[in-house]
Amino acid sequence: MISAVITKYFKELFRTEPRIFRAPGRINLIGEHTDYNSGFVMPAAIDKYTYFAVQKNDEKKLRFYSYDYKELLEVQSDNLHKTNKLWANYLLGVIAQFRKEGLDTQGLDCVFGGNVPQGAGLSSSASLEVGFAVAINTLFNFGLDSLKLVKMAQMAEHEFAGVLCGIMDQYAAMFGVKDSVIKLDCRSLEHEYFPLNLSGYKIVIADSKVKHSLASSEYNTRRAECEEGIKIIQKKHMKVFSLRDVTPEMLESMRYEFTPTVYRRCSYVVKENNRVLQAAQCLKDGDLHALGALMHETHEGLRVKYEVSCIELDFMENVAHLSDYVIGARMMGGGFGGCTLNIVSENFVENFTADLSAQYKSKFGKVPDFYIMQISDGATEVKN
Repeated sequence: MISAVITKYFKELFRTEPRIFRAPGRINLIGEHTDYNSGFVMPAAIDKYTYFAVQKNDEKKLRFYSYDYKELLEVQSDNLHKTNKLWANYLLGVIAQFRKEGLDTQGLDCVFGGNVPQGAGLSSSASLEVGFAVAINTLFNFGLDSLKLVKMAQMAEHEFAGVLCGIMDQYAAMFGVKDSVIKLDCRSLEHEYFPLNLSGYKIVIADSKVKHSLASSEYNTRRAECEEGIKIIQKKHMKVFSLRDVTPEMLESMRYEFTPTVYRRCSYVVKENNRVLQAAQCLKDGDLHALGALMHETHEGLRVKYEVSCIELDFMENVAHLSDYVIGARMMGGGFGGCTLNIVSENFVENFTADLSAQYKSKFGKVPDFYIMQISDGATEVKN
């Protein structure tokens, strides 16, 4: 087990007994790029985790060891600053948020690592932030509630990693419940659980093994384009505060006041919010095929209107969409690489992965990685 390996490394490095925590990655069933527009999303925690072995030290030093990168970083606890190691900045960013609350972590040792695939759109960064925030809060008895920790983890990514992410990833990593998806209102931060009954089907993640360099910069650009759209709409509709408040009719009536690009971005988000609400009804009705149709619509919106897909993701989604084994598929995550999410007949998972592998290799010269996901609980301490 990964937790045992992390514990072993901690004891060898720091010669003390650690406490162990873990936080999951996440999938997002539907509702992409709506979270930072105060909309609706439908994520779920998965059974892939980042594990943390942590303990206080009396040396006023912050010492981190990344098991995955085999790198050690040590900084003075009173000299908190960004480093040239991105993985370390996520952790330091979390500590900085506690400092803003007037909570001093002083000395801390940490070894961490896990099996959340990186670069696949499964939110390994949120897993890192949330798990570390829970570990610190518990270890030092700070007593902050879970929602506060989620917000702090989000701000750590904004301020130390430079990605202006919405709150969905961190929220799912914290509040996930086994065998359920979360319909999250990203404005009120209220949520509702919907059992995900996949009887006869499996969630299969197909990793394109592509990560285009555009991802981070274009993410921030999309956010700015949506904000530009809101400013235009507010000229006639002063009670509109985000694309969450915009109806398709409202958007269409003002269509020619937008640039074509900003119109496409806003149109996608408005329709995607509605698709999340429709998906919730599909889950209530137990209609997975209708849910699958909505997933395909989402992919097409991300490809044509939001323009965050890429040829590899489009190819994989199209193969899945045409397959008799698959009832729903779409790209997932920020875009420009990463993975597709597929709902596949459990009796044909091997057929599906073999078919997609062969076609993808023929087209792009590489084979996707595949992960069969179970829906999991959120961040927690791991008891012996």
